[in-house]
Amino acid sequence: MRSGDFLHGDVETPLQDHYIAAGVSCRLSTNCEHVLNAARSSFLPLPGQPDEIELDLRFWIDKTDKAPSLRPKLYVRGLDHLVFVGIDPASSMLANLHTKRVIGRFSAALAQDSTYWRTVIFPVLMSVVAGSVGIVELHAACVAINNCGLLLIGSGRSGKSTLAMALTELGFGFVSDDRSFCSLKGPALSAYGLARPLKLREAAASWFKDFRNREPSAVQNGERVFYCEPNRIFGRQASSYCRPRLLLFLERQQQSGFFLTPMESGHAKSRIAVDLLPEIPAALNQQHRVLDALLGLPCWRLQYNGRPQVIAEHIIGALSDFYEVNGSMLQCERAN
Repeated sequence: MRSGDFLHGDVETPLQDHYIAAGVSCRLSTNCEHVLNAARSSFLPLPGQPDEIELDLRFWIDKTDKAPSLRPKLYVRGLDHLVFVGIDPASSMLANLHTKRVIGRFSAALAQDSTYWRTVIFPVLMSVVAGSVGIVELHAACVAINNCGLLLIGSGRSGKSTLAMALTELGFGFVSDDRSFCSLKGPALSAYGLARPLKLREAAASWFKDFRNREPSAVQNGERVFYCEPNRIFGRQASSYCRPRLLLFLERQQQSGFFLTPMESGHAKSRIAVDLLPEIPAALNQQHRVLDALLGLPCWRLQYNGRPQVIAEHIIGALSDFYEVNGSMLQCERAN
């Protein structure tokens, strides 16, 4: 190891595996089986040697560092095509958006914290590299039926996760929580989620019986939360991607009610653009293509408040042109 090699680029990372991460072919090299296991639980497997590697990850674990994992809040800093992700004094990543390569060093304790990798490290990593690999990241939850997706877009505390849970209870399949990754390969627009659990705030115990008489499973940003797998709870088929059919922009109101109105594409674009990260010039053309495809879908504005299951029933009823109800289950109405 060279003196002053902050990210330890000269060390050996003999373990290697390949994955599909939000639709992108990815290679991960490391010296720690725990990191590979965390990736296996977050991404889809990619058997064999792929023809093209779109994202190359190389993570070295300092097994001599015995400091405990404190699950710190990450911070991100960028300079042109380089993005640095700081985690703690012993753990950090550096992404080169031109070469689509990420190198990192991590403490031994952090390497073994698979929940932190699934819920924090890998989602932040995909946010950083999304534009450079042709992905647009939306601040949105996603549910789907028969591979036809509904994107629930909104700011923090707009109810994305809660409505995704309620819609899954009523027959949709859960795809993603809070962050959805959209890409365009050929004419096909796809939305992807990472294999991470859905997060619900403590108030969910009063709405969903599975959480009654249970204590929240974690604390995030000082708030007690539940982590859960909606597809497992409601017996839905797990899915990591879908074909979006509709964008629903959420606005929670003080008073109870349900008001659904069409949204012009220009207004929808400005709502999406607020959360887009700055991209290098080489990524902007692809980002615009994906955005244009998304904005070609029907866009609706939902102003609401009330019990999530009731709101979910109203959504299904109001959007019957896109999703038809068959008993208690849903079937996507196929376009001709």
